Amino acid sequence: QVQLVESGGGPVQAGGALRLSCVHSGTTSIIFNLAWFRQAPGKEREGIAAIYTPLDSTKYSDSVKGRFAISRDAAKNSLYLQMNTLEPADTGMYYCAASQEPIKSYDRLHAQYYDSWGQGTQVTVSS
Repeated sequence: QVQLVESGGGPVQAGGALRLSCVHSGTTSIIFNLAWFRQAPGKEREGIAAIYTPLDSTKYSDSVKGRFAISRDAAKNSLYLQMNTLEPADTGMYYCAASQEPIKSYDRLHAQYYDSWGQGTQVTVSS
């Protein structure tokens, strides 16, 4: 199973920016899909950005499209989430997830298709 460690969260003012990082390890096999999810208190976990590594094709939820950007550096085994124009509604725990099986495009923001998860990093956006 893939090990994932997130970092980069913290407090930020509305309108500000943060960059989350996730380092993955524990496998020499291909990781087909990497993604970012978030969970606010009392809410379900929400898939917000995903990348299909063989093509570096990306997918975003409507809630973050145009403000967030997912990217990766294969040489550093790292996944990133650049978050711009942050809003209080973006507050939550952010998780990195991985799947070593291919996931169909329309399923890439669904948590049940990912089998490895990080411990999360907290993002708090104040108004």
